Amino acid sequence: MAVTDILNIEGAKVGELEIRDEIFNCDVKQHLIHDVVKMQLANRRRGTAKTKGRSEVSGGGRKPYKQKGTGQARRGSSRSPVIVGGGTIFGPQPRDYSYSVPKKVRRSALKSALTVRHTGANMKILDKLELADISTKKFFGIVTTLGLTKPLFIIGKKDETVEKSARNIPHVKVLRVEGLNVYDIIRHEQLIMTVDAVKKVEEVLAS
Repeated sequence: MAVTDILNIEGAKVGELEIRDEIFNCDVKQHLIHDVVKMQLANRRRGTAKTKGRSEVSGGGRKPYKQKGTGQARRGSSRSPVIVGGGTIFGPQPRDYSYSVPKKVRRSALKSALTVRHTGANMKILDKLELADISTKKFFGIVTTLGLTKPLFIIGKKDETVEKSARNIPHVKVLRVEGLNVYDIIRHEQLIMTVDAVKKVEEVLAS
């Protein structure tokens, strides 16, 4: 097991913690990270884009002009796709873009993402992350003190005081352990976890 420092919110070392190598120091599988991130982004798509076909566009019941003698192409409907204002051929229709990958792939990708942050020295472990009251200013002070630029904070349990204090700070996000995902780990430059969050992640991913 690797040993990493435990910091307080002032950035001072207050102890050490052993973390599992099979989770935070495993073989990085970039292709699995790519597959899972692509799946997550696809699942977020709303899929509501839609155009009207010629049968859905209003009008067009009457022949726009006579068949012969005008010098123009013959027209049976003003809703023809080749006319401005007509229907659209093969336009987008509402669809579900979501799909899933095997559970083992998701777990392996998550371990790889955690390893990338840990081995890249972009992961910090805090003894605790607590605030007396909701305060964006105080939370931003923690971010500044720790020298963070675009951090993802992982907490072990629901804490509305911390979550609400961080929600209006640009490039800062707080997630509970159950919401930990590959996309957010990769998207943020630093990963900050509390000790109890690390233990819960290890409990889930080592099983």
